[in-house]
Formats: sequence, structure tokens, C-alpha cells
Amino acid sequence: MVQIDYYYSAHSAFAYLGSARLMEICARHDATLVHRPIPLSPVVEAQGSLAFADRTQAHVDYFFGREIERWAEFRDVPVIGYRPTHHDAPYDMAARMIMALGDRGPKVDAMAHAVLEAHWRHDADLSDVETVLRLAQALGHDAEALMTRAGSAEVAARYQANMEVARNIGVMGSPTYIVDGDTFYGQDRLELVARALREPFAPPAWRNPPVG
Repeated sequence: MVQIDYYYSAHSAFAYLGSARLMEICARHDATLVHRPIPLSPVVEAQGSLAFADRTQAHVDYFFGREIERWAEFRDVPVIGYRPTHHDAPYDMAARMIMALGDRGPKVDAMAHAVLEAHWRHDADLSDVETVLRLAQALGHDAEALMTRAGSAEVAARYQANMEVARNIGVMGSPTYIVDGDTFYGQDRLELVARALREPFAPPAWRNPPVG
């Protein structure tokens, strides 16, 4: 069975916009989705990208304003608007709640989608313990037990490992999908991901330029 390694932050607008479509693609192609939540800023800044606060207003308005609006309409995904109220609050707890369920399978898929949807559709504060507990409970989990596991050293170590691997392999942002070593950055590449699952793309020519 083919595998998609899915690097994303738990508060990512573009991960949310592509979430339902990604699940559809995996189901259609019998692909295993391996969740690898990451803390986003340390990863993108390791690749030389500017911190969000240092980007120009024009950049922010286009990529995190107009692009979100258009893709939400195109994918028929409801969003609250420009930016959730608590978008700058820590989201590590929510990411670890996803990871506490494992790294693959329907329960992980559902929790990941619920977290993203709560933030971008319902303006949820992902740093609020009660909010995250309610999300887990609504999915039928023992929320308190899951929270305890999310706070464990084992889950924290996996979260750190995801960050280190993402840095080392050049992940540039959220979401990033990797199919058999081929990297696709951005939910606007999901149609290419689907093609790669059907038929792998040719190896990148730029890695082995012709001699002479």
C-alpha cells in the first residue's frame, strides 16, 4: 500500500482547506496517510523563510487573505474569514492530541480534520484545554485520558522528531505531502498527489543535469 507522509501544523489554513480532499484521495487510491504534525515556524524559518510577523502586508493580504478566500470557494470549504481570533495562540497541545491517537488510521484522520475545522470554521482557540477536550469528546474519545497521553514524554519526543525530520528534508510549509520521496508543498498540489498515487512522476531532471 502506498503511503503519504503528511506534514502540517494543527492551525494551518491551507491544511484545513485541503483536508477533506486529501482524505478523499487516500480513500480512492487505498493510500495510507501518515500524520506528522509539526510546529510550523521553526520548520519554515530553517529553510530561510521569513517569520510571519516579518512578511510584507501585501504578501499577507494575498497569500493569507485572497488565496484562502478563493480556495475555500473552489473546494467548497467554509471558513470564518481572514484570520481566526486566536490564530497566534499556541497550538502544540492540539497537535499532540492528534498524535496521542497514533500516526495513522481513521481516528487520527478525524481528529486532525476536527482540530483544523474547529479553528478555521468555528474560530476555536486551540490553546484552550476545555475546547480541545470537547473536540476529543465529540469524536467519542476518553478526552481526559487522551489529554494525559498527549502530555507524555513519548508524544513530546515524536513531535520534536517530526520537526527535526521536516527541517532536514526541506519542508517549506504546511501542508506538505510526500509520496515515495516526491515532495508536494501546498494543498493546491493535491491533484498532483492524486496523479502520483496513480502513476509516479518521472525523476527530477534537475538533479542529474546533462553533461556537455
